[in-house]
Amino acid sequence: MREEAVDKVLNILEEDFSAALTRLFALLRYKSISTDPAFKEDCRRTADWLVEDLRTIGFEAESHNTKGHPIIIGHHRQAGAEAPHVLFYGHYDVQPVDPLSLWAHDPFDPQLEERGGHKVIAARGASDDKGQLMSFIEALRAFNKAEGRLPLNVTVLLEGEEEAGSTALLPFLREHAAELKADCALICDTSMWDRQTPSITMSLRGMVGEEIIIKAAGRDLHSGYYGGAAANPIHILTRILADMRDESGRITIPHFYDGVEETAPQLLADWEKLQLDAEHFLKPVGLAQAAGEKGRGLAEQIWARPTAEINGISGGYEGEGFKTVIPAKAGAKVSFRLVHRQNPLKIRENFRQFVTSRVPGDCEVEFREYGAAPALSLSPTSVWVQKAQKALSAEWGVPAVLTGSGGSIPVANDFRAILGVEPLFVGFALDDDCIHSPNEKYELRSFRKGQRSWVRILAELAQI
Repeated sequence: MREEAVDKVLNILEEDFSAALTRLFALLRYKSISTDPAFKEDCRRTADWLVEDLRTIGFEAESHNTKGHPIIIGHHRQAGAEAPHVLFYGHYDVQPVDPLSLWAHDPFDPQLEERGGHKVIAARGASDDKGQLMSFIEALRAFNKAEGRLPLNVTVLLEGEEEAGSTALLPFLREHAAELKADCALICDTSMWDRQTPSITMSLRGMVGEEIIIKAAGRDLHSGYYGGAAANPIHILTRILADMRDESGRITIPHFYDGVEETAPQLLADWEKLQLDAEHFLKPVGLAQAAGEKGRGLAEQIWARPTAEINGISGGYEGEGFKTVIPAKAGAKVSFRLVHRQNPLKIRENFRQFVTSRVPGDCEVEFREYGAAPALSLSPTSVWVQKAQKALSAEWGVPAVLTGSGGSIPVANDFRAILGVEPLFVGFALDDDCIHSPNEKYELRSFRKGQRSWVRILAELAQI
């Protein structure tokens, strides 16, 4: 696409920015909390609003009912059969707002505020993910206004249950696989490196979620009468949890590291240049020392090494005051973040054997599973990555960095497995956007330059 044509689209974005902000505020006012059934109708109305908005920019768009909240598909296929075809994914649902008392204002009454010398859009969903997905849609709108069509074929897929486990998405993808086929999947639910530096996320850790419940006596016991004789499930549980790591931070579950590769020296060298250290990463949350595997840099710890974390633990008397009991049961929730070729189902199986082998014969253990997904990584030689990197660098005036992510986006693996589509992760959130927390925000600059970045990316991808 000619540079002057791109400039025309960018100029339209600037002229229309106030209207774009108005549209985003309208979307942010919908209380699309997916996990709470009380907001089911709000989620449906949010989907309806997005369908109508897509139709105003030339999309054939529909809202599809599911067992959960609606899923939206929109198509714009006017670029011709020879043009590339991209699938854009975002989600319109948001996290609950509790505790409401910590919000500076109504979380569904979006406000422009000044924070730390930066203009921000403050509302639930501003960054995760309504502001991000509207950054993309506004880029499409500007193309349509400037050229009457898009430079490539685009399918938009927006779901309403990402924050509640995406329970309806997998069967929906299977059912609509033929309709959703594309050359590349664009996923916007990621962040920039910092306020001045765009990034492309090149790897995501996989995940396994498990709950363990250790059961001993048939009821809670008096710790004076039975202490020293009766098995205490909290003792059993905490010993098992402590056994999961050695003193170097290495995980001791047998075969846990099967499929884990050493990080390439060139990648380690590139990450070293980013100067990610405890001062930058941990000090803002009140910590000072990296606590992972010894001998590994912080970037490698969070992007390229697997983890085992205890997310919650319960048992016995947890109320005010004191109660001398030996509890009948105790439980913990444990998550594993996976890398490279680790097999999530094998991790689950090996973890359960690890736990079961440590439970006394007269006690029981129960397991509950909470999802499993493998890790994902992209090749830096991918033409999609290289074109996006070129476009981002042109907009921001600095090279776009290729980073990893410690988090997981399971839908990316589903796109690869079901649709045969490689993902491309580009987002404009910042680490201090308070997603999932009170006073969530999306920087006004992220909204503006996110739109401009997507214009440049689409123009570059259209040349593939």
